[in-house]
Amino acid sequence: MIKKLITLGIFSLSFLSFAQQKFSIIPSVGYAWRTAETASGLTRDEKEYVKGLKHGVNFDIAAYYHPKGSANIAIGVKYSDFSASSSGFMTASDNNGTLYSIPVTTKDKITFFGPSIFISNYNEPSRHKLFVDLALGVITYTTKTTANNTPVNAKGKGNNLGVDAGIGYQYMIHKNFLIGPKLGLTAGTLKKMTVNGVSYEFGEKEREGLHRVSLSAAATFRF
Repeated sequence: MIKKLITLGIFSLSFLSFAQQKFSIIPSVGYAWRTAETASGLTRDEKEYVKGLKHGVNFDIAAYYHPKGSANIAIGVKYSDFSASSSGFMTASDNNGTLYSIPVTTKDKITFFGPSIFISNYNEPSRHKLFVDLALGVITYTTKTTANNTPVNAKGKGNNLGVDAGIGYQYMIHKNFLIGPKLGLTAGTLKKMTVNGVSYEFGEKEREGLHRVSLSAAATFRF
């Protein structure tokens, strides 16, 4: 993935080299881990199933404008996306009380979108760059579960106010292209959710924690 970002950056340099550097586009791709505690009282199989949903692919992209006279601060918008899935067998019972196992698959997605502020030393002469970003916006959680290869029998969605932040280091390969590692943090909690068209409100101990940490490769295109 890092190689692809470098290739794309080099390809873009000829188009950017003569432009003023008023804008920055910063995509990043990596891995993330959800940090909320697993509910108590689960069986061993259920714990393993939930464990598979607590880590997955993380992608985000941000666009910033660097105002004239504000060398180290930029303003813009940020979008992030976390996806995870898990498959396994769950124990169920029929009307006669007979226990049996059924294959179950769940796909989770957490997205965030909102305005963001960006602080960096991009305009300093050094090739070694540091940056921090902080965004406040809407965080959305969707989950879809399929059981026994049947059509979807559970689909839920909810949203709330969330925060997305990051800190990173980048090396300036060209004045229009930088790349390096980024550590991210996303936070939010669902108080209510709609499942199969029915709305549910969660108690304080039942709320869905959407917090996660991520480690990604981040590229910056400046123009």
